[in-house]
Parts: sequence; C-alpha cells; structure tokens
Amino acid sequence: MLDARATDTAVDAFIARWEKAGGSELANYQLFITELTALLGLPPPDPASADNAENAYVFERRVDFHHADGSTSTGRIDCYRRGCFTLEAKQSGLAMQSTAWDAAMLKAHAQASNYARALPADEGRPPFVLVTDVGRHIGVYADFTRSGATYIPFPDALSHRIYLDDLRRPEIRERLCAIWRDPLALDPARRSARVTREISAKLARLAKSLEAAGHPPDLVAGFLMRCLFTMFAEDVGLLPPETDPHSFSRVLRDMRADPEHLPHLLRQLWADMNTGAAFSGVLRAPVPHFNGGLFAEPEALALSKEQIDLLIDAAGADWREVEPAIFGTLLERALDPVERHKLGAHYTPRAYVERLVLATIVEPLRAEWANVQASAYRLDQDGKRDKAIEAVRAFHRRLCTVRVLDPACGSGNFLYVTLEHLKRLEGEVLEAQAGPGFTQQGLELEGGTVSPEQMLGLETNPRAARIAETVLWIGYL
Repeated sequence: MLDARATDTAVDAFIARWEKAGGSELANYQLFITELTALLGLPPPDPASADNAENAYVFERRVDFHHADGSTSTGRIDCYRRGCFTLEAKQSGLAMQSTAWDAAMLKAHAQASNYARALPADEGRPPFVLVTDVGRHIGVYADFTRSGATYIPFPDALSHRIYLDDLRRPEIRERLCAIWRDPLALDPARRSARVTREISAKLARLAKSLEAAGHPPDLVAGFLMRCLFTMFAEDVGLLPPETDPHSFSRVLRDMRADPEHLPHLLRQLWADMNTGAAFSGVLRAPVPHFNGGLFAEPEALALSKEQIDLLIDAAGADWREVEPAIFGTLLERALDPVERHKLGAHYTPRAYVERLVLATIVEPLRAEWANVQASAYRLDQDGKRDKAIEAVRAFHRRLCTVRVLDPACGSGNFLYVTLEHLKRLEGEVLEAQAGPGFTQQGLELEGGTVSPEQMLGLETNPRAARIAETVLWIGYL
C-alpha cells in the first residue's frame, strides 16, 4: 500500500503522462485503462478466452445483438467487468464541454448502454456504464435496478464527469475503486433503506406508547406526522439545526424537565410554520411557510418525560438519509395499530417500483430528450443557436408540465420515485445549458421547475393520502 505522499506523486505522474496523449483510442485506450488500474491498486483486465462466457473482465468483450427482424450482429465492449461495468472509450480530440464534445460523449454513452443490454441474461446487466475520452475524462452512469433500462449520471448530473485532475481527490479514487470492486456499495438506497427502517421502528414505539396512554390512533398519527416533518425540516436546514441553541431538538431536550408546557410551544411553532413567521418566539428565528395543510391543525399531545425521550431519540436520527421510496409504507404501518406488526415485513422494494415507473414514464421522456439533444446540436452546428436554445427550453417546459396520476396511490411510493427521476432528468436538462451557451438561471425562469404539484393521486384512506403528500414534499426538499 502506498503512503499518501507516494500516492500523490504517482497521481501527478499519471496526469502529466496522459495530458500529452493524442492519436486514436485504438492506440491508447487499453494502455490508459491498464495504467489507471495500476494507479488505483486494481487488477488489470485478464487475457481474453476463446470461450466468451469466461470473459468476465477483459478488453474487447464480444456481445451479440438480436434484432427485431430475426437477424443478429456482433459488437465489442472496449472494457468489461462482469457485475460491475461496461466501458466505451473514445479519443475525441475535441474541446471538452463544447457542443461537439457533448454530442460525442452522448453517443458513447448510448453505445455503452446498448452493450450492457445485449449481454447474456445469465450474466445480468452491470450497475455502471463508463464513458472515457482517453486521457482526459471518465463519465459515470448508474442503474442500480440492473434492468439496463436507463443509465443516469452518477452521483448526479453536475458531478458525474471525472476529469484527469479530479484523480488528485481521494474520494474520486475511492469511487472508481468501488465501481471496480463492489459497485452496489455505492447505491445510496442501501444505506437509506436501513436508516428508514430504523426511524420507522422508533416512530412505531412512540405511537404505541401514546396510544397506550389513551390517545386515539388518528390523533397520534397526525401529531407524529407534524413531529417528523419538523425533524426533517431541521435536518435539511429549513429550521435552525440541532447545533443551534434554539433548534427543535433543543426545545424537546429543554422541555423534558417541564413537560406540561411542551404542547403549548409545539402548537405555537406549528402555527408559525403553517403561515410563516418573520420571527418565531419558539425558535427565536424566522420560520418559512410550509404549505400543504400539514400544520393547519397544530394540535399537540401532552407527553410524559419518557415519551419526550422517545421523541428526542427519533429526532436524533439523520432525517436527510430517509428513503422516501419506502418511507411511506413503513410510516403508514408505524402509525396504524392494526398494521404495526408488519413493520419489518415485506414492502414493495424500490427496484420493483422503478421497473414500472421507468418503462411507463421515464424512458419515453428520456428518448424525447435524446432527440432534443441531437436536434439542438445540429441546429447549433448550423449556426442556429437561438433555435437550439429554444428546443432545449421547450423540452424543459414540457418536463415541468407533465402530470402523473396514480389512481391507487397508497402512501405515495410510486409517485415519489417518479418525481425523483423527473428531477434527475431536469438536472441534466439544466446542466446541458453549458453547451448551447445560455444560463441555468435563465432556463429555470423560463419554464419553472419540476415539483410535487405534478404528482396526482387517488386514495380512499385519508391517513395514507396525508402520508403520500408528506413523502412527496420530503423527497422534493
């Protein structure tokens, strides 16, 4: 294992060597990947075998495409690691972040995605697709459902591109190592699912305690919904954070010795959150307006010291780590005395939700976006920049006016996943402004933004409907 100084020296040498690279990807890409793996302490690709099924980590892995007319054709993945990634290499020679370079990288991304989908079913689709402009850039895209349907920028549209200089950052090197060694460890939903189950279990214990004290279940559910959203608002910075002497968590701790006055403070705080307040006497700070009706009835329950302790314990969780895609179901069970015993039982996993959402909503929109990108590139190349800009803006306006209806929405899991994917796509549309040459601010003002108001649901259970609305706003924020 190299020490930090030797690692920095090796990285500097690697960057200096490849900054001067030219020629074609055929001449350089295998050497680039081999030296990159050596730099990261990873094994290089293996020699290819005559038996294609044994080629789990190789250059030039053969894949067979089966076409609708019954014909087949053959392609070759530049670099493949089974269960990890397909990699497509280019050596464009184009100015990076130009419209021509963006178009070349977009084409490479589509090619690598098609290779991933063409892999034999028994191998499965890899969670990552990598696109490299040899010696200059690695674009990272992920599909943790492993359906191969949509590989989206990872970790997001603004930071999925790793440039040569970025290799100086240890966290970037660690990310690349994880893609090679344990790619599913990078799935943010894994940690979020664990945290979500832990939080739901705490809320279930608190709900049971309050019901045992004689409070009606519906009153308990409403009270805990207001509490949990306040905890979330604190952790995402909409209210003073826990480190502030006037935070929500500090109020709970301070009032433990004086529990009979806590309901009064909670009612006042929630009334301020319902309307917005230039100055809240409870938190001694401005409080924004939280619409949606959650705080329209700011009823607060009387709590014992032991119950306040349970609330303090729940507030101590990191609410930024909640996974809204399963939170609705778990919260509904936590707040329902009849369903509470199912809290740890089966719920619809996010991957199952995505299989429906991607096929019916996201993939058609992404196909439209790919066409818009190609059209905008052609218009820009023809000197029609104004029309290129308008094409992208028109798609953004369309994205901001899409309406999605779940006719049996339950606690909102499907609607939330849809909203998240629309926001991810919107991020890519806004990020694309760097190519045609217009500002992100101008694009946002032109067409608004994707928001929870576009998600519509029908539900006969009032509690589930309220949870669905809360889940959407937590996910959006």
